[in-house]
Amino acid sequence: MTTVAEARRHFRPAPGYLNAASLGLPPQDVVDTLTVELARWQAGQADPLRYDAAVATSRELFAGIVGVPADRVAVGSQVSVLAGLVASSLPDGARVVCVEGDFSSVVFPFLVHADRGVTVRHVPRERLAEEVVAGTDLVAFSLAMSACGSVVDADSVVEAASRVGALTMCDLTQAAGWMPVDASRFDITVTSAYKWLCSPRGTAFLTVRPEVADRLRPTSAGWYAGQDVWSSVYGPGMSLAQDARRFDVSPAWLCWAGTVPALRLFASLEAAAVRDYDAGLADALREGLGLAPAGRPVLSLEDADGSRVARLREAGASVAARAGKVRIAFHLWNDTDDVELALKALRVAAPVGA
Repeated sequence: MTTVAEARRHFRPAPGYLNAASLGLPPQDVVDTLTVELARWQAGQADPLRYDAAVATSRELFAGIVGVPADRVAVGSQVSVLAGLVASSLPDGARVVCVEGDFSSVVFPFLVHADRGVTVRHVPRERLAEEVVAGTDLVAFSLAMSACGSVVDADSVVEAASRVGALTMCDLTQAAGWMPVDASRFDITVTSAYKWLCSPRGTAFLTVRPEVADRLRPTSAGWYAGQDVWSSVYGPGMSLAQDARRFDVSPAWLCWAGTVPALRLFASLEAAAVRDYDAGLADALREGLGLAPAGRPVLSLEDADGSRVARLREAGASVAARAGKVRIAFHLWNDTDDVELALKALRVAAPVGA
């Protein structure tokens, strides 16, 4: 296994970059790989078969990271595309439960089906499990919330969904890469790899349990979803893959070339060690501000007037303004110097409120 200290050496210093929850930074191997691939493309040496190998390797690596067999993993481009596939597969009149204030890509794909009677109830994160009542068809939620980093009690949600016969669709985008995740707990998961998994934007994954797969319609089916990809480039006959590949979205090749080294790094890490390192930095900042530890790498502070964002940016920190708060996110490239930078900037702002 790779240690956190060894993994940190794969990143170039980026002082003050506290925004992993918006956009992860690439390990040096990702930059090197993309540089080579761009040169090959420019020289007319790009080879689709080599890109196919990158997609296959990424699928295997991601499967290992989230604890499922590779034949349960489909590749895509964005969470909204994959969630849209799930939404399109729901029957007319389906009833969906979502978390109030969850990321739009987890919610909008279901809301757009209102014309055929699909209803969406938005409930507080803390009450999600108890709101999964009889008649619910699907629970769609992020494991870790985009706006604040809070983690859902997934065990309770899965238990509640099982009790009433509802499916679960969990977005792992803000979780995979910094905390241990087990996609096999859920019927369906969706994940964008460009945040905590530090891959190029444009690569995403869907996992699906075999017993649920037949309930999903492969709405993005194209040549890449074929049983034999390179024999599926022309119609009229259609023979889709028998496993989760039938849900594949035709890949943006260069993005997948860059995803391989990023996922290879995270697959070599103990997820709990990454969590302890990332969360340790965030909790050090929380301690300096007089707040209780939270055990997660994201710190969200009230900032209705934007003064905290402004102070942090003036101090050289890259942070995000989300839902009337400033969001600070620590990952492998950060260190205690970043904690001190943020602490100094925040101490001169208004009194802190979590």
